[in-house]
Amino acid sequence: MQQVINGLAEVIPEGLAELCRIGKTLKRRATDILTFFNHAGTSNGPTEAINRHLEHLRGIALGLRNLPNYITRSLFETGGLKLQLKHP
Repeated sequence: MQQVINGLAEVIPEGLAELCRIGKTLKRRATDILTFFNHAGTSNGPTEAINRHLEHLRGIALGLRNLPNYITRSLFETGGLKLQLKHP
């Protein structure tokens, strides 16, 4: 993958401006891209699940005017308060 990134950044003709932009972006983000290939099986599924919960909460909490209550409810919905709650 490193060879592909280097090739895109170096060998693109001048008339193809969009490919030049992609090559520069890939070169700038090479560390992030190569990390994906070094850590097989990584997924952004947990992050997407939390985002889905927050979008659902935002939809049902349109009337909340108190920001601390909204933040508390968001943490509760996504499991962020589980470590702080004491179970009897």
